[in-house]
Amino acid sequence: MSAPKPAVLALEDGTVFHGAAFGADATIAGECVFNTSLTGYQEILTDPSYFGQIVTMTAVQIGNYGINEEDEEHAGPKASGFVVREVSPVVSNWRSQMSLDAYLKKYGIPGISEIDTRALTKKLRVTGAMKSCLSTLPLSDADAVARARGWQDMAGSDYVKDTTCQAPYVWSDTDPKRHNAIYLPVGTTLGVQPPHTKKFKVAAFDYGAKYTIFRKLVRHGFEVHVFPATATHEQVREAGVDCLFLSNGPGDPAALPYIHKTVSALLPDYPTFGICLGHQMITHALGGTTYKLKFGHRGGNQPVKNLETGRVSITAQNHGFATDPKSIEGKGAVVTEINLNDNTVEGLRHTELPVFCVQYHPEAAPGPNDADPLFEDFYRMVEKRKAGKI
Repeated sequence: MSAPKPAVLALEDGTVFHGAAFGADATIAGECVFNTSLTGYQEILTDPSYFGQIVTMTAVQIGNYGINEEDEEHAGPKASGFVVREVSPVVSNWRSQMSLDAYLKKYGIPGISEIDTRALTKKLRVTGAMKSCLSTLPLSDADAVARARGWQDMAGSDYVKDTTCQAPYVWSDTDPKRHNAIYLPVGTTLGVQPPHTKKFKVAAFDYGAKYTIFRKLVRHGFEVHVFPATATHEQVREAGVDCLFLSNGPGDPAALPYIHKTVSALLPDYPTFGICLGHQMITHALGGTTYKLKFGHRGGNQPVKNLETGRVSITAQNHGFATDPKSIEGKGAVVTEINLNDNTVEGLRHTELPVFCVQYHPEAAPGPNDADPLFEDFYRMVEKRKAGKI
């Protein structure tokens, strides 16, 4: 058996990790972050919120169950690079269609394994997410560090335009091109909702949305009309929708004034639910501000407490920015949820308008399903608005 090809991961502070290459032959730069999920690497790789980032998995072995088209959260991987301790030498799952290595090769994404991901994660926790360079091609340490330092910082970057759809369309849960089948073991009813007597028409802004979000909306009684991030409030009104949904997405939420303007114009007239970047868009639309977290929240084990009910949920998250709670004081919104690890804002509710949002991913792909009822809450809120009760 031939020796593995060398690979290098360099950080902007001069730290260099040497390991084994897998995936594509390429040199890329991006923000190095870590994810604490034990499973779901395919969903993580294909989550558009990771656009521009090099993702480090803290789980020891990755790739065990291979890759299949049904579990993609978007059309191919959106992360720039992948860092793991060990790539599983065996792929064992009846649904698998190819190995992780072959998948990354197919889409031109480089990966590095056989490095101390524990040491890397500890460094990122202490220092913060850093600009980095990953190369599976011959590249000196000095050149790798220089490329890391030369990458444009995540703060101030608009990556939404790179991940949003190009034109409006209606989401179809039967379109095979979107790989939207969901596997549930025999006897499982998790995530399956009773049919609603009425379907509400939701304008879902795609800032880099995961497919499972649209699947969940359909299952919870919505006809999903997807709009690109650049759509105007006039276009949405012309579509005759009943409500708004604001999706997740990548980059700096403060760098999207065109979205802030559109959301601000629509909020007074439509029941609205936002998640992740959508939560941050509501923050800015109300006149609040966001700030960059040291190393962000990425993984399926983030504890969130609802301040109104006292309930604690374990949530799936992927974000590097957060709402400044002081910035929304007197702006018509209240903080409804906080992260129990660092007390950052995890949810908002408008005190007069039917508008609410959460910083985490209630569709949980991958992750726990504690927050799934939020989609049902959204339906009930729209139902009450249409009945004139709110």
